Formats: sequence, C-alpha cells, structure tokens
Amino acid sequence: MNDVSIVGPEDGEKIEIGPARMRLLEDGSVTAHRLGVGEITLPPHTAGPPQHRHAEHDEGFYVVSGTARFIVGNTSHDAPAGSFVMIPPGAPHTFANPGDEPLVLLNTFTPDLYVQYFRDLRAMVDSGRELTPEATAEVMSRYATVPATDFA
Repeated sequence: MNDVSIVGPEDGEKIEIGPARMRLLEDGSVTAHRLGVGEITLPPHTAGPPQHRHAEHDEGFYVVSGTARFIVGNTSHDAPAGSFVMIPPGAPHTFANPGDEPLVLLNTFTPDLYVQYFRDLRAMVDSGRELTPEATAEVMSRYATVPATDFA
C-alpha cells in the first residue's frame, strides 16, 4: 500500500531565506519526484528572487492571499487572491509582494527538481554567506535555472 501524506497547518519543513518563508508541503518523496509543493509567504513590499528561467521544470503559483506581482520579461501582471499562474520551462519570471498585507502563494514544481534549491539557499545563508544576486544565481545553476539577465 502506498503511503498518503497529510501535512497539517503547522507542519511541513520550514525554510526562511531573508524575509521570505517557505513551508515545504511535498518534497517529492511521496510523488516519486513528479511533484513538489511549497507555501511561500512574503511580507508587504518585498521583492522575490532575481528574474530567472527554469530549463527542466514547470512552476505554478496559486495566490492564496494578498496580491502577487509577476514580472515576465518586461511585463508586469498583478494577480490577486484566487489567481493561478503557470510558468513553463524557459519563460523568464519573478514575483514580488507590492501590497500592504502578507502575500501567501501555493508553489508547485513539476518535477520536484527545485525543492532542493530552497534547502541549499537556506544552508548558504546559515553558513554566513550573504544572499546576493550572484550567490542566488550560483545556487539556481545547480537546478537547471539561470538568471534572465536580458530582462534584469
């Protein structure tokens, strides 16, 4: 029989990276690495990662609360609660919280390749290394992801 995973509201691996908080809900261990799921919380008026492209996985975002600003290339899209954004491989993107309330996103990775990125970023910060765009890009590169410098 296959194991079923139930993650309660206070459960899940918690990863804090600067002002951002990630709660891993599925790290790929139950889905044979087909899917990873996390919950991202960004405080008001907070930027996300540098704009980047994934080569080997799709990334989805469901806006649980607040309003997310997705930047795709040179275009900004505001996505209020209830919106869903799907990013295919190769699409440049980033996100931010431009609003006055916390932003909560349900974040999916298909396959789960990018889950380990958050763990590695946490380890980097915990080791005392500064969270710079260059350091972030180095960690991203381990997971078939590169900065979208043509839109920086």
